[in-house]
Amino acid sequence: MMEVIYLFCEQAYIRVPLFAYDQQLFHSLLAKGGTWDRARQEFVLRRYMDAGEFAETFSGTPYVWVDEETETPLSVFGFFERPWWRATTAELPMPVAPVSVPAPPDIFPEHWQVKLDTELRARKYSPRTQRLYLYFNRLLCNMLRKTPCEITPEDVKQFLASVETNKEYSASSMNLAISSIKFFYKIVLKKDIITEQRRPRNDKNLPMVLSKAEIKKILDMENNIKHRLLLMLAYSSGLRVSEVVALKKEHIDITRRIIYVRHGKGRKDRCTILSQKAAGLAVDYLSSNDIQTWVFPGQPPTRSLSIRSAQKIFDKAARRAEITKQVSIHSLRHTFATHLLESGTDIRYIQSLLGHSSLSTTQRYTHIAKSSVLNIQSPLDN
Repeated sequence: MMEVIYLFCEQAYIRVPLFAYDQQLFHSLLAKGGTWDRARQEFVLRRYMDAGEFAETFSGTPYVWVDEETETPLSVFGFFERPWWRATTAELPMPVAPVSVPAPPDIFPEHWQVKLDTELRARKYSPRTQRLYLYFNRLLCNMLRKTPCEITPEDVKQFLASVETNKEYSASSMNLAISSIKFFYKIVLKKDIITEQRRPRNDKNLPMVLSKAEIKKILDMENNIKHRLLLMLAYSSGLRVSEVVALKKEHIDITRRIIYVRHGKGRKDRCTILSQKAAGLAVDYLSSNDIQTWVFPGQPPTRSLSIRSAQKIFDKAARRAEITKQVSIHSLRHTFATHLLESGTDIRYIQSLLGHSSLSTTQRYTHIAKSSVLNIQSPLDN
């Protein structure tokens, strides 16, 4: 095994970089539910164990537990025949950056990846779906260390049980994994091996909703105008996080107070309302920044802000506002619908604004036009 193993702990995950490929360590971390990040040459595990519980995984090999969120960020295990001790940075043997780290072998062959990608593109699946279908099929083969042709129905059951236990996947994630595997083996490999696999029932949890006071506190705590506008639009227009980061300058109609959502979920276009307060902030933001295409440019500016960045913006704002509820940026969309419903808005109009309606594009647009006549206001303006 490696001479020293380093574990870098974040709020919900643990990162374990491999400074040299070690087959025993690689399989041990896989068994713990770790996911291999090829780009960063490291394993990522959910943080469900403390430092001491990792001792069995490393079989006596010295390791360093780095947790910057605690008063004693460094814990050392197994050095000089000691079980562990707290240490300062100066007392630790620091890792040497690898010159060339051999990547663990990828069991999912590239030619199958190309064929899967071709079938997904031919059916016009979204880029996110393409990435997830490829991810789950690679994960299946790499966790079981079998090629696609060697996978059996029992292997699929073992894989699903493993990710449910170690990765704590929700029912929707499990169903996505099943759909990914079924698509590849039935459409690409022409081998339907999971016909008898029953899908787990989706969780029917009530969404967490914020109060108007909590929404105001979150927005007031955000001083960055770009971040404040992003959160304001997600709440006041009921946008998904993928929709708000994909907004272009041309999608915001300040005069008519409408936002055009292009290629939303299911590649459906729709319109939603633009609140008066958000419109005023948007005018200030667009006039003070050189916005060419994306309302929320990322790095580089030719690309939109990433979904993960938007999620982090909300998480930081919620922490500053001292929100104790288990909420995410998607909770703003739930809160938008709830506040409209509480104000007496017809649920059919709310469904049209959210894009949940089964109406045709013309009918959905008519609902939005009627909402202006009926003076349906965004909950941010009430």
